Amino acid sequence: MNTSYDYVIIGAGVSGCTTAKHLKTYSDSILLIDKLEDVAMGASGAAGAFLSPLLGKPNAFKDLVTTSLRYSNNFYTKHTKDFIDTCGTTRIPKDSEDDNKFKSYIPFNDFDYTLDKDGYHFKDASVVSSYDICKHLTNDIDKLFNYEVKTLEYEDDIWIINSQYKAKNIILTTGYSLDLIDEFYLNIRPVWGQRIVIQTSTCIPYNYHKECSVSRTIKKDENTYIASIGATHHRFVEEKETNKTDTETLLKKANDILELKDVNVIQEIGGARASSVDYFPLLGSIINSKKTLDEFPYMKNGTNVLASRFSRYKNMFILNGVGGRGFVLAPYLSKMLVDHIVNGTVVDESLKVDRLFKREVKRLK
Repeated sequence: MNTSYDYVIIGAGVSGCTTAKHLKTYSDSILLIDKLEDVAMGASGAAGAFLSPLLGKPNAFKDLVTTSLRYSNNFYTKHTKDFIDTCGTTRIPKDSEDDNKFKSYIPFNDFDYTLDKDGYHFKDASVVSSYDICKHLTNDIDKLFNYEVKTLEYEDDIWIINSQYKAKNIILTTGYSLDLIDEFYLNIRPVWGQRIVIQTSTCIPYNYHKECSVSRTIKKDENTYIASIGATHHRFVEEKETNKTDTETLLKKANDILELKDVNVIQEIGGARASSVDYFPLLGSIINSKKTLDEFPYMKNGTNVLASRFSRYKNMFILNGVGGRGFVLAPYLSKMLVDHIVNGTVVDESLKVDRLFKREVKRLK
């Protein structure tokens, strides 16, 4: 393996893997690093990986999800067609109040739907195999697993990793763990999620979503099918492990959607999603807060300073905070990030880390 690369991506979840795939268009000098033993071993592996529309009235986040969903469906179909199931999803309101909300959103739906029993069926929704997607996207990328990055140092326009590897550019796709860069404004909230894989004698024709998501079944033999159910949501500080309570919760919610017969849980998978405080992802270059505030201390008093004057870490970039819609958002956002790094395109203001920096600086008064 080489020890010097043009691009080193730290974090092998869906954000890191899709970034690597997009970078491959421009460079063969890419290294993907993860502290675990393979791709998609954290939140990406635990994700149900359902790709479905976001319902609601028009707003910036809904627009982002809609654009990302259209891009991601095409991206996965083009690059990983064996691992995407475009069977559609039926969204079922939780109660009458929720149903009224659904009906109020109908004029603002970005995707076609049909009525399906108690719900609304979106044919453009799909589900992907999270591990297989990440594995396939990085087949021709150099990878380094079971490797924990402890130090990042910048010398002579080169990033040095653990005094072992060199990179012209560093891309952080580390999820909820931001230990590699000490910046107070990069607020990421870890949200624990558990998904289960079951065997059942019930054949499910397409995906369902109510208070959890249930995937279309894959036939194992004459009377046995495999389905995925996910995922739970828990805010936490310490690392969690899979547990029977979450499994029982998922089974109860799934049975509220449709009756599952002869159920046998064959796998429990857990991981921490990374969500920003305002739910929008973080993308682009990273502000060096110490240098910026040393130069402009009056920012703490509310004085506005143009973002173009902020000090930033040279050749260091981030893609984080994709939350529970990682497999929807990551392909589109990683394309945007790579275009920014390679071609100098401008990142949308709603995605830059600048918004969090400005907000948190005001709290330093």
